[in-house]
Amino acid sequence: MAHITAKNAHVNLQKRLNRFPQGAPPSETLYKILNVLFSEEEAALISQLPIKPFTAKIAALNWKMSEGEAERRLQQMAGKALLLDLESNGKRQYVLPPPMAGFFEFSMMRTRQDLDQKLLAELFYQYLNVEEDFVREVFVGSETPIVRTYVNEAVLDDDQKITILDYEKATHIMESASHIGISLCYCRHKMEHLGKNCNASMDICMTFNGTADSLIRHGHARAVEVNECKELLYRAYEENLVQCGENVQQKPAFICNCCGCCCEALLAAKKLGILQPVQTTRYLPVILHDTCNGCGKCVRTCPIDVIRQASHKTNGQPSVPEIDESLCLGCGLCVKACPSDSIKLKDREEAIITPVNSAHRAVVMAIEKGMLQELIFDNQALKSHRAMSAILGVILKLPPVKQTMASQQMKSVYLAKLLS
Repeated sequence: MAHITAKNAHVNLQKRLNRFPQGAPPSETLYKILNVLFSEEEAALISQLPIKPFTAKIAALNWKMSEGEAERRLQQMAGKALLLDLESNGKRQYVLPPPMAGFFEFSMMRTRQDLDQKLLAELFYQYLNVEEDFVREVFVGSETPIVRTYVNEAVLDDDQKITILDYEKATHIMESASHIGISLCYCRHKMEHLGKNCNASMDICMTFNGTADSLIRHGHARAVEVNECKELLYRAYEENLVQCGENVQQKPAFICNCCGCCCEALLAAKKLGILQPVQTTRYLPVILHDTCNGCGKCVRTCPIDVIRQASHKTNGQPSVPEIDESLCLGCGLCVKACPSDSIKLKDREEAIITPVNSAHRAVVMAIEKGMLQELIFDNQALKSHRAMSAILGVILKLPPVKQTMASQQMKSVYLAKLLS
C-alpha cells in the first residue's frame, strides 16, 4: 500500500487533508508531492491544525508552544503559500487551503527556486492527469461542483446584459473585490515543464479578496487594479479562454482563464462531462439553421468538444453542427466564434443553484458526502456538541431518500438564510 513507504508525518497530513469535503486520495504520487512541498516538521505541525480558520493562539495550544513561536512558524508556512493568512479588522487568522484549488496551484503560480518545479509538474501530471482518483474526488465527488463557469459577457444581448445577476459576471467580481492578484496559470506552467503547453497567456491567473491579499503579501501574486484585471479578461476573451471560478456567489477566491488542452477543470469536463464536474452558466447556445453556413468554426472553438458536425451535406446544403446540451458549459465562445452570427444564447430550463459563500458550499458538500460531523465538530471541546453530533450521525445514516430530504432542507432553507 502507498502509505507503507511514506513518512508518518506525511501520512498524518494526508489524513488531515481528507477531513475536507474535498479529499486527497492516498497514492505513492501524492506522498511524493507532499514530500516536495512540506518538510517533515511542517507536515507534522499542519496535521494537528483545525480544518476551519484558526488563530496563532489556537495553533500554539495544539502545538504546545508559545504563541510567538507559533506565529513565527505559521508565517513561514504562509510565506511558502502552504497556508493562507487572512487579515480582517486588524485580526489575523490562518487556514490550510485544500490541494485544489489551493496549495497545489500556489506552488506553480510563480517561478520559484526553493522548489523543484519540474519534478512537481511531473508529479502533478501523474496524480491529476494519469491517475484519476483525485480528479474524480475533486470534480465529481459530490453533487455540488467546486468550480463554475462564467459566461463571456461580450456575447450577451441587451436583454441578457440587464437580467444577468451580478455574481454571474466576472467583471462584477473584479469590481467588488477588496484585493486582486495576478499570477502564472498553474495548469499551463505545469504543462510548460512537460513540453505540453499551448500558446495561451500564462500570466493571467486571477485571485481575489483575502486569498489575493495573502498571496500578494508573500510574493506569490502581483497586485493589480480593476482596469488591468479587466484588460486581462478581455485578452482571455480574444484567446478563447473560458473563465472558471470558485462556485460561490459572494467573494470568490479565484477566476482561472482556462484552455481546453492544459487546464484541469476543462480536461475534467471533457473526460467526465456526463458527471458534470464543472457548474454551467445559466445559458445554452442555439444554432440558427437558416443562416448557418456550416463553416465548422464553432466546432473547432469549443473548448470541451461538445459541438459536432456531420461530414455529409443535407439536400446539397452544408450540415448544421449539433450541440450536446447535456455537456455544454454555456461559456459563449461558440457565439463569439460564429462568423455568420448564427448562434445565440438562451436561458436553460433548469435553475442553476450557486452556494452563497465558501462556508455554505463546504457544508453542502459535507452533507452530500456524509462528512458533516467532521466539518462542524472539528474541535470537540463542548460536551453539548456531543448530543448534536449523535443527532447528525442519525441523519447521516437515514435511508437515501430521507437523507436527501434533510440535505435539501439544509441547503435551500437553513444554510442559505444563515449565511446570506
